[in-house]
Amino acid sequence: MAGFANLVQLTIQLDGKVTVRDNGRGIPVDRHKVTKKSALETVLTKLHAGGKFEGQAYKVSGGLHGVGVSVVNALSAWLRAEVRRDGFIYTQEYKLGKPQTAVRKVGRIQKGDTFQRGTQITFSPDPSIFETTEFKLKTIIEHLRQQAYLTAGTKVTITDERIGQVFSYYFQGGIVSYLKQLNRHKQVKNDPLYVNKNFETTQVEVAVQYTDDFAENILAFANNIHTSEGGMHVTGFRTALTRSINKYAVKNGYVKEAEKLTADDMREGLSAIISVKLQNPQFEGQTKGKLGNPEVRAAVETVLGGALESFLEEHPKDASRILEKVILASKARLAAKAARDSVIRKGVLEGLALPGKLADCSESDPAKSELFIVEGDSAGGSAKQGRDRRNQAILPLRGKILNVERARLDKMLGNQEIKNLIIAMGTGIGEQFDISKLRYHRIVIMTDADVDGAHIRTLLLTFFYRHFVDIIKQGYLYIAAPPLYKLSFAKQSEYAYSDAEKEKLISQWTKKAPGAKGGAGVQNILPVEISENEGQEAETENAKGITIQRYKGLGEMNPQQLWETTMDPKARYLYQVGIDDAEAANEIFETLMGNEVAPRKKFIHAHARAVKNLDI
Repeated sequence: MAGFANLVQLTIQLDGKVTVRDNGRGIPVDRHKVTKKSALETVLTKLHAGGKFEGQAYKVSGGLHGVGVSVVNALSAWLRAEVRRDGFIYTQEYKLGKPQTAVRKVGRIQKGDTFQRGTQITFSPDPSIFETTEFKLKTIIEHLRQQAYLTAGTKVTITDERIGQVFSYYFQGGIVSYLKQLNRHKQVKNDPLYVNKNFETTQVEVAVQYTDDFAENILAFANNIHTSEGGMHVTGFRTALTRSINKYAVKNGYVKEAEKLTADDMREGLSAIISVKLQNPQFEGQTKGKLGNPEVRAAVETVLGGALESFLEEHPKDASRILEKVILASKARLAAKAARDSVIRKGVLEGLALPGKLADCSESDPAKSELFIVEGDSAGGSAKQGRDRRNQAILPLRGKILNVERARLDKMLGNQEIKNLIIAMGTGIGEQFDISKLRYHRIVIMTDADVDGAHIRTLLLTFFYRHFVDIIKQGYLYIAAPPLYKLSFAKQSEYAYSDAEKEKLISQWTKKAPGAKGGAGVQNILPVEISENEGQEAETENAKGITIQRYKGLGEMNPQQLWETTMDPKARYLYQVGIDDAEAANEIFETLMGNEVAPRKKFIHAHARAVKNLDI
């Protein structure tokens, strides 16, 4: 970002060490005027000693506190720094953050060497501090690829010696390349609008493109740090977008002055990357998720506003397609508002009765209440009978809900199953969404362990991710893990939640059982047909044998079995749904649930050979 380096190399070594190398200026090695030690040792051992605090070395930087490299050193069992500067190579080694040697000049840089200058840090994390010292390649790749997009013209190379692979990233197009990557599987409405301009002390770089999608996808960065919660730069972006499009729409007769489009109308199908660089970033929270600098709002608003007005005037065909998309979204918003108001009114009028087949609980404290979304009336009946009525509510779903990835809000609210679910949760939807009104702080998706169950679970996850993402972020969404098998032997029964558990039980019981050499015989009756004897154990002809019942549906369990395996807090398994990477989550939902067939077909071809237990 300071303009001095264009190459970063990262290597994960076989022994677990990591080396990071660049071709920048190299950390200074001269005597520091305050500490009276080498500047290299000062930077590696003292807090707030980075070059950004001088106000001249770096105009912008990601860090706030100047603790990064010194903390890496303190938390490393071993670290070695190598600096190439002024034609010479300097090194220094550390253990647990303490220097083991002075800074030494170890040689002269050879002509033709790729690295005529720069810094190389090799370190080994301290296993007495970290729970694990194994680096995750996927996390490293995702972060550094993003950094390569944000810093156009920089080459980033990642070498993982553990698997013998090298990954290189170089994007001359910067954030425009990033935007095209995000939209590569979508029908786009316009060529990307791109602007990169300074406003006072802030550099504003923005890329915007509309697609035929219904969801919004905005990625915002401040000094290359992903601000996942937005901030002033996003506020300025939205203001400029709304004002400029409305100005063009009124001027060219798309809408009347009194019918101006709203910010919500602009969101449908909007893809944008906002990258600002500023000298004194004010982040909210230690994770730097939100940018608070008020001056950045004015900077983005001014820069983007002017660029967008020019773009619309100079590209009338692109402008027409954008306006058609936005106006259609406006009409859909009004239709959705009417449908949403109907849902809200229904919820208010019905009060505690609530919708459809919901069997509510008596507990009024959301923190103690659970809602089980159950596949089918049969399983719903068992769940209603087996539940703890004090704090467990049951909502059976009939069939598969609408795929909301392909539907606007007005159509979505016409689906009775979705409508019932929204009313049951109590939060409202869209701009009326209020998570403080959520009636249950544990919402559990409970579907069969087969293909249809997996499909229903995916449809529900899409529904929550697209319209109730805050429920996921707050940790309120779960997936139930019912047992796959029930094993019976010698008047005792156990449930197995995986094939490994099943095999372990078989092995244990076989050793205990009487019989010739092999002990008990195993009556493996997979799959078990129990349609005429629902919920009952399959029988075996061999009194000494082990009976294995494969559960393919929740409806195969009687109420007691469903309670003790899947709903009892003392015995059940629940998976909490989270979002590790919003960008990756967004892409997978679009690929698997969107309108484009080609990306989905490609995904299936790429992963088909890795599929195991397709019906589980």
